[in-house]
Amino acid sequence: MTVRIRFRSFLTFLLVIASVAVITVLQRPENARAQSQQHPDGLIRPLAKGAEQAIANSALQSIEKGRETFRFDTFGDEAFWGDTLNLDATIAGAANGGIGPGLSPKQALGLGLKVDVGALPGALQDQLRAGAVNLDDPAVTVALLQLNAVVGVKGFFSSGVLTSVGIQCALCHSTVNDSFAPGIGSRLDGWANRDLNVGAIIAFAPDVSAFATLLGTTQDGVRQVLNSWGPGKFDAELSLDGKAFQDPPANTKSAATLIPPAFGLAGVNLHTWTGWGSVTHWNAFVANLEMHGKGTFFDPRLDNAAQFPIAAANGFGNVRTTPDLITRKLADLHFYQLAIPAPAPSNASFSAAAAARGRKLFSADGKAACATCHVPPLFTEPGWNMHTPAEIGIDSFQADRAPDHRYRTSPLKGLWTHTKGGFYHDGRFATLLDVVNHYNGVKSLGLTEAEKLDLVEYLKSL
Repeated sequence: MTVRIRFRSFLTFLLVIASVAVITVLQRPENARAQSQQHPDGLIRPLAKGAEQAIANSALQSIEKGRETFRFDTFGDEAFWGDTLNLDATIAGAANGGIGPGLSPKQALGLGLKVDVGALPGALQDQLRAGAVNLDDPAVTVALLQLNAVVGVKGFFSSGVLTSVGIQCALCHSTVNDSFAPGIGSRLDGWANRDLNVGAIIAFAPDVSAFATLLGTTQDGVRQVLNSWGPGKFDAELSLDGKAFQDPPANTKSAATLIPPAFGLAGVNLHTWTGWGSVTHWNAFVANLEMHGKGTFFDPRLDNAAQFPIAAANGFGNVRTTPDLITRKLADLHFYQLAIPAPAPSNASFSAAAAARGRKLFSADGKAACATCHVPPLFTEPGWNMHTPAEIGIDSFQADRAPDHRYRTSPLKGLWTHTKGGFYHDGRFATLLDVVNHYNGVKSLGLTEAEKLDLVEYLKSL
């Protein structure tokens, strides 16, 4: 009997506790249900206190730090671009403490360099509007560098004289919106600068002997290769395998590839045209081996002398520099890049009706079945998003310059921002219709001419 009484008392106690809990939930739904409440679109509503707020604060701080790194950090690479190549001297010109005629703002804009209007004082903006600034004077270029207004390029000064220059991530992966004038406007981070003639800019340096020694050629030979790239292209593998042209021994087509965008990469597994690694792998690769910053980089795949003879001979697979100015910044840089969304096109830039038809063709069960690989909303495969050259119906030249000998399924969001220069890694297809025609033939899709145009409109809408 005593046991039963105790058991009933215990049950009564549990019922009281449960009742209090229910009443509390009913009286304070904003607290008790906070973790289960959802937005109409099904997303969990973020909490704004305690540990959750700490996460939000950490994310914002990381984005801010990453943005600063992306836009303004040289990782110490001025020791190469300025001290070794003396690029600062030819930029300034003899009249400004350098050598030669110098680089005028008009020439710089012609090379695809961009100017951040937000870094220009109001008085200077007024003078530019009034045509009171001599854009043929290299001294103005030096002044713009001193204002930190040239996107992706940092000038170093002593007593007002340009003594060195370094480059930043934004050089290739940012542009401007031309809001002030062509080439002058607000920054657009993550956009591929398809106007930028990287090769011609490097060739402008008075001393490219460092590249000549690395590649086993003359400075004239280096400049010939650099000037073959053209606007919007860069050859990241040149310093690894020494392959400057696609068609040896004819040597007529540059091996450089188009600069890709650095937005819309959240959720995307492998980065670059040939999937070298994740975004953060490529950041470390570029900061150390391409920008010539000072840091640490490890990729033993580069020790393969058969595939990467120059990299293997120079120990590029295991770089250790003291002090390391790169590694501690990679996490925030990565976070910022993943936070950059792909920009949406304007409604006036495509036909909504045609795009709707194209979307059906694009779907995995549609006639074109593009979404089999370009899986929405990532528009690449979740997982290992790589394909052999045969699978996509092209040659293997660029794929064979990467460890996996494959091409990545490129994400398609924001495609409208980088149509200049063509499509695929080397711009071999001039238009989106050319791309559609290629797959129509390779995959035997049997698309009509109208269906092809609908697909193009859908691609423009992404």
